Amino acid sequence: MADHSFSDLSLAALYDTLNPWGPGDDFYLDLVLSARSVLDVGCGTGQLLGRAREAGHEGRLCGLDPAAAMLVQARRRPGVEWVLGDLAATRWEREFDLVVMTGHAFQVLLGDEQLREALTAVRQALAPDGRFVFETRNPAGRAWERWTPERVREVTDARGNVVRVWHDVETPVAGDRVTFTETFVHPEWEQPRVSRSTLRFIGPDALDGFLAEAGFVVHERFGDWGRGPFTPAAPEIITVARPDRP
Repeated sequence: MADHSFSDLSLAALYDTLNPWGPGDDFYLDLVLSARSVLDVGCGTGQLLGRAREAGHEGRLCGLDPAAAMLVQARRRPGVEWVLGDLAATRWEREFDLVVMTGHAFQVLLGDEQLREALTAVRQALAPDGRFVFETRNPAGRAWERWTPERVREVTDARGNVVRVWHDVETPVAGDRVTFTETFVHPEWEQPRVSRSTLRFIGPDALDGFLAEAGFVVHERFGDWGRGPFTPAAPEIITVARPDRP
């Protein structure tokens, strides 16, 4: 589970270790390599765009993230525009063939107005024939029920230290928003680091309503990273949306 509250420099340095490259990254990399100009919203440490540049992408690559600590990591990857901020504070006019939000970043858009503003900004940034691709966890899968302190992950950092990580969901869960803490224990830290996050689990019908309101049509939808069809039991709602008019 990717977390988007890595504003601490020490945690940002661990982000790629905690979130190694996987099938979702392969899915997005194929899309990025096929587009002339790409905006990655919530780019984090810049792993996706950095990998695309290394793979020979010759067009414009731009990463946007509100966490300065994450961009400290991203700026170590050359040949990419790294922008500190969010969609509410930036404006692009039909400049990108592809806009992506990976790592469940879409789920940090909590309020209806925040979601509308973000979709409007994405719509504005896209070329008329562009694509907006993102994923959100299918709420029917109730993934948060598996985010328990008993499920401890252990990863090894670059110096060989074992880092222990676990989650704890605040209950009762109200509506479509889930708040949880993520605790990190590192042998070189005097005390654990704890981050607190809230994610929105929005269903497909409500999601499609917001997209239509912002001027998008759903072009494709998948339920997993193998491009399997979306079903009520699918773990993901992976959406490829296009502007519905020039």
